[in-house]
Amino acid sequence: MPKNTMGTKLPRKLEQKMAIVGEQIKLARLRRDLSIAQVAERATCSPLTINRIEKGSSTVSIGIYLRVLYALQLDDDILQLAKEDVLGRTLQDLSLKHRKRASKKG
Repeated sequence: MPKNTMGTKLPRKLEQKMAIVGEQIKLARLRRDLSIAQVAERATCSPLTINRIEKGSSTVSIGIYLRVLYALQLDDDILQLAKEDVLGRTLQDLSLKHRKRASKKG
């Protein structure tokens, strides 16, 4: 019986972003003059997994992505995710209640 994959495919826009992330990781590896095998060994995963990451596969766990970033000394980059939450802050600001000053008794 085939595995049900309905709903697991990413929207095209997210697939494109994953491809960019994969390309950025690949370029970081190449700039460091590291082979796929070297990064795989440092990240304790298979070379096939590194290849899938560099192609932007969304089926690789985020933990593996983090180990690869760590192997490339880029693990602090993960802290940039959702750091500037402009929409969330705007929504939060809109929901703040405005206090009204009490009228002066005079």
